[in-house]
Amino acid sequence: MEFGVQVNVYRTDWPAVRASVEAMEAGDWDSVWFADHFIPPGGGGDDAQEAMTAFEGLAAIAMAAGMTRKLRLGNLVLGNTYRNPAHTAKIAGTIDTMSEGRFTLALGAGWYKREHEAYGWEFPSMKERQDRFEESCELIRRLIREKDPVDFEGKYYKLDHAQLSPGNFDDSKPIPIMVGGTGPKRTLRTLARYGDVMNLDGWAGSGMSLELYQSKAAILEQHCNDCGRDPAEIRRTLLMPCYLTEDQGLIDRVVTNLGPGTVAGSRQYIIDRIGEFQDAGIAEIMFGGIGSGDTERLEQIEKEIVSAFR
Repeated sequence: MEFGVQVNVYRTDWPAVRASVEAMEAGDWDSVWFADHFIPPGGGGDDAQEAMTAFEGLAAIAMAAGMTRKLRLGNLVLGNTYRNPAHTAKIAGTIDTMSEGRFTLALGAGWYKREHEAYGWEFPSMKERQDRFEESCELIRRLIREKDPVDFEGKYYKLDHAQLSPGNFDDSKPIPIMVGGTGPKRTLRTLARYGDVMNLDGWAGSGMSLELYQSKAAILEQHCNDCGRDPAEIRRTLLMPCYLTEDQGLIDRVVTNLGPGTVAGSRQYIIDRIGEFQDAGIAEIMFGGIGSGDTERLEQIEKEIVSAFR
């Protein structure tokens, strides 16, 4: 089992983000992840009255690459609607080359309407966003894996003899594509066709139960069978909000807010829950809910939880 952390990059400052990354690099962690929004989600109020700091996801993770030597790097997850997918692939190839093969390209369809309005970006219907997302994943996978220049004629995106250079740091280990989301009809089908990594997001409001993961995995495996893909090729991961606490009131609140199975409780409870996921085939857990700069909490989880699996 490998362990990472989604380090908060909203409503914070860079010294706090840097402190977390440096503590993880010095500690027993495997990966660091940043989010990708241009306005912090969940404010719910007047934008002008809110602390609006939100570090751009790809620029920030590239900076983290230069600060580290061992941690794998990625975003949970990049919004497809924010960037042309060929441009996204170009940035991914650059970061993977500079980090010597430590980058994962994680992509989602995009959902946050307010930031599209704020920056003048088109916010298509859910169907069109899913159509664009699937087309993007196909295009990016071809750029990453084909040595010859790529021609692509889609409904939304086109390539004319395009080549990804720099591309993979090591062509024997192509940049992994994580498909964000677990929608049963479209997203998991896109993952089966074009992705390399599955991620169940515990912030999405559906919880973090073993049964939820197993149901999503069964749907993914059916999509893999339909398209002739070996399900074992797809790495399984979780973005897990984690609350190490004996406070029953806090436990009840986070489970109510985030959904059944949310991981909140004692050290042994959390170890047991992670062990269940490990037995079910989860390869990596990215912890969420640790504030940027909160190195004491990072150290606590590393000593009390991560060490139990080393």
